[in-house]
Amino acid sequence: MPVEVTWWGHATCTVEDSGVRVLTDPLFVRRLAHLRRRRGEVPPPEAAVADAVLVSHLHSDHLHLPSLARLSPGTRLIVPSGASRAVPGLARLGLPVTEVAPGDEVRIGRLAVRAVPALHDGRRLPLGPRRSPALGYVIDGEARTYFAGDTGLFDSMADEVGPVDVALLPVGGWGPYLGHGHLDAGRAAEALAALAPRSAVPVHYGTYWPIGMDGVRPHEFYAPGDEFVRKAARLAPRVAVHRLGHGERCRPEAAR
Repeated sequence: MPVEVTWWGHATCTVEDSGVRVLTDPLFVRRLAHLRRRRGEVPPPEAAVADAVLVSHLHSDHLHLPSLARLSPGTRLIVPSGASRAVPGLARLGLPVTEVAPGDEVRIGRLAVRAVPALHDGRRLPLGPRRSPALGYVIDGEARTYFAGDTGLFDSMADEVGPVDVALLPVGGWGPYLGHGHLDAGRAAEALAALAPRSAVPVHYGTYWPIGMDGVRPHEFYAPGDEFVRKAARLAPRVAVHRLGHGERCRPEAAR
């Protein structure tokens, strides 16, 4: 069965490969602090069904304890090293937790999952110490799928990630400005050109937006997906880009 990717919004995706369901950075709420879900419904219960969950870093829109509490007993959590110490609520979930650092590899059924570096502030904000790295993950099964988490563009990205078939890349954010340690549509297209996968799915845009900011540069909320498609066509024309709506899925082409 070919790999299947479902985008639920923000950085939350289900990757199904080799009969194994892997969920990334689950966020299953309508509102988080000053952020409100502006597009797409809150993901349905089926979105929380997974064999394992990959958490890229400790920011609360990526490691969200109430969303993790929706997972079934026994769902395995793969988290950055130091996460259990920085976020004591993880232990109270009663789920098996595996901490990883860049270069570590874990087995999930027929899949091998390798942690890779990300250029991002990985600590638990606002006050957490800098003990936990931000990570991306390469899911290796029938296809190799790269989930970038939250990251900026860095020189060794392609070498650290290695050959991949599918890239799930953040192309926006939840506010009108993206600073250091983030990809916007243009930088994501540059990353795509360096990684040279067969397929890509833009994520981390067009879902949450600060309350009261609808009139401030609204195109920064709606436009990143389309902008990434345009820029990817110019910088990486051989890559098939799947621009999904919330809850939509695709079966990207894999080399194997």
